[in-house]
Amino acid sequence: EFVVKMAIAAQWGGAVGIRANSPEQILAIKKAVDLPVIGLWKIWHDDTDVFITPTLDAAKVVLEAGADIVALDCTEQITHEGRPAYELLPIVRKEYPETLLFADVSTYEEGVRAIELGADIVGPTLYGYTEATKHIEQPDLRDFACMCRDFKDKACVIMEGHIYTPEDAMKCIYLGAHAVVVGSAITRPHLITKRFVDLLTGYQSNWRETERSKH
Repeated sequence: EFVVKMAIAAQWGGAVGIRANSPEQILAIKKAVDLPVIGLWKIWHDDTDVFITPTLDAAKVVLEAGADIVALDCTEQITHEGRPAYELLPIVRKEYPETLLFADVSTYEEGVRAIELGADIVGPTLYGYTEATKHIEQPDLRDFACMCRDFKDKACVIMEGHIYTPEDAMKCIYLGAHAVVVGSAITRPHLITKRFVDLLTGYQSNWRETERSKH
């Protein structure tokens, strides 16, 4: 399977972990590589933008597939069930007290709340995906620097989102990131191609729509 080959290639290249979507992919990757897996399950609904492991059942399945860490949407967005996304975190924490939980947030304030609710790891994965941050096209490194400074004794801060070059990743490590997750810059050929085309043609369409259309 393609994702397994990508995971093996990432391990060959020196990656120290894999972030994987869906129980099937998590299970396959865990069998193929000896690396910790941040697991999630993207479940889409037309009435909400909350899609990263949005329910307790989804978190349970991700864990049963072998994920070492579970990623959850911990933003203020309203879920398909009609509750703020962050309310799931303490529910999962109570059900699985020993499990490492990765809070995907979009703002500093959401990061503060996630830590208060029991997150072990915080990352600005959802910069640009919420109403408050939809104008962001590049990493908000000033906000991220504040997270690294203020959260370092409470949780691991991992950069994820809009990281396209090794130089981008190094900036985040310099600011205090525990680690950096690189996704589309490695795994999505259509988005890699699009960045070249946008630069060469001088036209930049909405890459988020391109990304979502291919989920």
